[in-house]
Amino acid sequence: MEEPARAILHVDMDAFYASVEQRDDPSLRGKPVAVGGTRRRGVVLAASYEARPFGVRSAIPVARALRLCPQLVCVPPNFAKYELASDQVFAIFHQFTPEVEGLSLDEAFLDVTRSQALLGPALQQAREIKSRIKAQTQLTASVGIAEVKFAAKIASDLCKPDGLLEVPPGHVRDFLAPLPAARLWGVGPRTDEILAKLGLRKIGEVAQADPACLEAQLGSTGTWLHDLANGIDPRHVEPDAKAKSIGAEETFEEDLLGDDLLPFILEQAMRVAARLRRAGVKARSVHLKVKYTDFKIATRQATLPLPTDDGAEIYRTASGLLAKVDPRPIRLTGVHAGDLGTAPPQLGLFDAGRKKRDRLNRSLDAIAEKFGADAVLPADLAAQRKK
Repeated sequence: MEEPARAILHVDMDAFYASVEQRDDPSLRGKPVAVGGTRRRGVVLAASYEARPFGVRSAIPVARALRLCPQLVCVPPNFAKYELASDQVFAIFHQFTPEVEGLSLDEAFLDVTRSQALLGPALQQAREIKSRIKAQTQLTASVGIAEVKFAAKIASDLCKPDGLLEVPPGHVRDFLAPLPAARLWGVGPRTDEILAKLGLRKIGEVAQADPACLEAQLGSTGTWLHDLANGIDPRHVEPDAKAKSIGAEETFEEDLLGDDLLPFILEQAMRVAARLRRAGVKARSVHLKVKYTDFKIATRQATLPLPTDDGAEIYRTASGLLAKVDPRPIRLTGVHAGDLGTAPPQLGLFDAGRKKRDRLNRSLDAIAEKFGADAVLPADLAAQRKK
């Protein structure tokens, strides 16, 4: 019996942090909202769809966002609340398939190939997922469907907000062809400039280019881009519990430096911790990745004394690693947790303290849920906000 074509969903919540704030505070609905620093020297973590036409985007300074949109409402982040909403959404995902690869609190790949026999075609499942998310969380999601991960993600991007777009089986190459080459994963401004000089401005033109020429200009990246442009993306959806590491990254629209990076590193640490807990694993190492304005990448890592799924501990470690990289403008940060394991750590002298910390985390989450993120913060971040 012939196996069905792969069916992969990319589900992306719409303006997640801002939408949660608008859901929970009716006075914010319909207004331009930015989640992030409330002081003018802070940065925007997320922007509502009402704010985006003014040019308000993540990673831009709050002061600039207010100049672009004087009526902008700035709300401090509440990660405990976002994690709760994320847990509800991921619980829905697992009602359809165990093959769920979380990318962040608000984004995941789902492989529903095998579940089609029981739950119906991928399009039907996607509609039901969107419906359940709306009913249970009062939030909206956009879903892309395709045979490969890359095309599914682009499809969800193109149908935002609250959209659903399916790339028919066998038509991934046709779907990609008219899109800008910059849509290809791994194509930043510099690579896009090289492709433009070669006359390759559309994905379809990259697909038809000589692979040897692309490799000569871009190295192994050229081969990778040629495959993607032709709809070749063999990567499987990898559930977090089976992953070798769990991470979260973000590319900023404007280069950042020093303390302005800390809110993003905190957010990434919290996202990683939530995924660790969801997968039932703990990490023994923390890795920090930064990409500079010249696209050079630096990584630093630290081994933890005990495995953890605690966002505050991951943040403290990652922020400490930031001090070990060159202090120059940065366009991307990523926090990754490695050396994952499900076995409980060996009991020892500090076991009682570790259990106490777990109970404390649950209490802090409850406080943050009730009173907001600023009620409880890692001490080093709290010190930064007082400056």
